[in-house]
Amino acid sequence: MGTVHALTGREATTLDDAVSAYLATLAGPESAGTRRVYSGVLRALVAEYSSDADPAALTGRQVADWFASQWGQRAPSTWNVRLDAVKSACRYWADQGWLTEDPTVMLRRRKRSPDRSRALSRAEVDALLTRDDIALRERLLWRMLYETAARSAELLALDVADLDMPNRKAPVRRKGGAIDVVVWQTGTARLLPRYLKGRKTGPLFLTDRRARVELPPGDIDPATGRARLSYRQAAELFTAASGGKTLHQLRHSALTHDAEDGASTPMLMAKSGHTSVASLARYARPSAEALARWQASRDPARRR
Repeated sequence: MGTVHALTGREATTLDDAVSAYLATLAGPESAGTRRVYSGVLRALVAEYSSDADPAALTGRQVADWFASQWGQRAPSTWNVRLDAVKSACRYWADQGWLTEDPTVMLRRRKRSPDRSRALSRAEVDALLTRDDIALRERLLWRMLYETAARSAELLALDVADLDMPNRKAPVRRKGGAIDVVVWQTGTARLLPRYLKGRKTGPLFLTDRRARVELPPGDIDPATGRARLSYRQAAELFTAASGGKTLHQLRHSALTHDAEDGASTPMLMAKSGHTSVASLARYARPSAEALARWQASRDPARRR
């Protein structure tokens, strides 16, 4: 891996330098997910305009046309995240004096349509979590995600030493960097010893093979040489097994089902790590299935 050098003022004469300097500001562990996504977007920008392009030469029309060709047909949430990456980088470049005008001036965030179908039904979740043809690692991860309602990245970052097995809990770093605790239930507690097989150190979730590239020591199991399971691989395995569903839907489903069972807002926020009721509301929305049960239980004609 190359060395990142801090750049100031007009030292950054190329777009490639400017991108590297900006990404260096996202070096903390709490920004790992953001850095991964933003890096893909900004490297695509470099590929479009060449690494030695002057960032000050980018125009609003150029960037708007390129951005629309890349993400114009994607969902509003995808469009907005990619736009956030470019806008954030441009603000940083402007602060360094590398831009004289904002090349994202013609781009606007898109309004997200409410999605009320993202939570899986309880039957769908149960079918996924009890499949016999799924590897033990995946069954543990999926069940742990559903029981804790944690983000995938939070659980994938866990080390074996983090686990408080008797009390069924572990510390995680939430989005934004706050340290919090996730708590699991019996299903996860039963699978953990079977998966660990006495292992006491290293990342909790490991790849099947030894790492083929150099990685930070904390991402390698010292006993086997296997690496920490990446979000990309975990997400691809779940999507393939579930017929197109996403790992994030397990978190969404857990919070929806808890809300249907009467969990209070403070309890849901404690479980999910949300700090905003408005953010939580997107998840804790009772499903059409639950609404039908509620309606049937209160149908006066049916009671007669």
